[in-house]
Amino acid sequence: MSGGRDGAGALPGGRGPRGGPPGGRGRAYTIVALCLALLAAGVVAGVEWARRWEGSVTLLGNWTGGDEDRFRREVLEPLEREHRIRVVYQGSSAESQVLAADVEAGTPPDVVVMPGPGELAAYAGQGRLKPLDGLFDPDHYDPMWAPEVAGAVHWVPVKADLKSMVWHPGALPEAEVARIARDPGEWCLALESGATSGWPGTDWVEDVLLQQAGWETYQKWATGRLPWTDGAVRKAWTTWGALVGAGDRQRVQRAPLANYADPWGGADPACVEERLEHQASFVRSGTHWTAVRGRYAHSKAVIPDARRNATAWEVAGDLAAMLRDTPGARALIRHLADPGTARLGFTANRAVPTGTYDTDPMTGRVDATLRARGTMRCWDASDAMPPAMRDAFHQAALRFLAAPDELPERLAVLEEMRGRHKDAAWLPTVCGNG
Repeated sequence: MSGGRDGAGALPGGRGPRGGPPGGRGRAYTIVALCLALLAAGVVAGVEWARRWEGSVTLLGNWTGGDEDRFRREVLEPLEREHRIRVVYQGSSAESQVLAADVEAGTPPDVVVMPGPGELAAYAGQGRLKPLDGLFDPDHYDPMWAPEVAGAVHWVPVKADLKSMVWHPGALPEAEVARIARDPGEWCLALESGATSGWPGTDWVEDVLLQQAGWETYQKWATGRLPWTDGAVRKAWTTWGALVGAGDRQRVQRAPLANYADPWGGADPACVEERLEHQASFVRSGTHWTAVRGRYAHSKAVIPDARRNATAWEVAGDLAAMLRDTPGARALIRHLADPGTARLGFTANRAVPTGTYDTDPMTGRVDATLRARGTMRCWDASDAMPPAMRDAFHQAALRFLAAPDELPERLAVLEEMRGRHKDAAWLPTVCGNG
């Protein structure tokens, strides 16, 4: 016998065939384990290959919470699946400030979705936005939705909303709506909206001017060509003040602190028994209005001295623009403008099938107003104004509600602001019926 090895090849320490590897069977176990590991690695590699992105795009928007979840699920994820383009979305309620900081730092998003054209017009005038030539069919939209600015079309509507609406309980006849509208205590009023607080008040002033003075005067004012001190503008302010009870301490204390999104809810609601609300189409699905089967009347039915023989509607929308011309950004713009893409709400795209809302008469009526040829639509004026003018308008609405007797001073400040920004990127037009 030689060494310390037996015929079975046992190693010192007594490990041999019965002790497990490394014997013949041990080597087999090792080989099987190795094969399984290689197979698993192949499966993982295959999955990673199947999910491999062929590009990416950064997107900044103002949708957060449930709206963001729905936007991701219904709009962005189909694009990612079909084109293998990863969408890096950032939602912020302070979108204007975020975008300004990103642009200043030289790191703008590829695409931005913003409410209203005023701020985008400013970026277009600075050469920050890329033309959208060839990325969608302009004939699908009334030119007021996607106008030429700085020599090109720079944005496309993603979502649209109808304004010039007075909401009331469904059981209330429209004639009764006009009668009770003369009582300030019937109006639900909430002006809080973070950095943009006051805009529901500017909506009121804009709509009153549109209904009293007509769209031509409205357009001159919204594009910076009519003084804030003009008699028609002053009358719009005073009419709003009389309707909602400007200067009433109790109302003033509640309205600026109540959030526009749900003035009927919360621990200390601003609105309880009020039966009227001047607000856009987005409130139709709110808990309060669904509970009372809410309906709407055109605002001219309740605005004193409104023109009865002409119908014009104020509108709003979220617009997509491109700051960096990349394949991913182009694909996203095409996707957002595609008539087959899911909608978060109403659309201005006339190529979307007209039967989209046929199951709901109210939404069908709103849809027809937003897209029908021959219907006069005008952009929410504050959304269309240069940002500094818009912000000053919001603040003026809050101050006027508290102190209506100071209106001359408020209008003088706004007129001085218009003079200082006369060379800003005002839109050439804000109304259209194409």
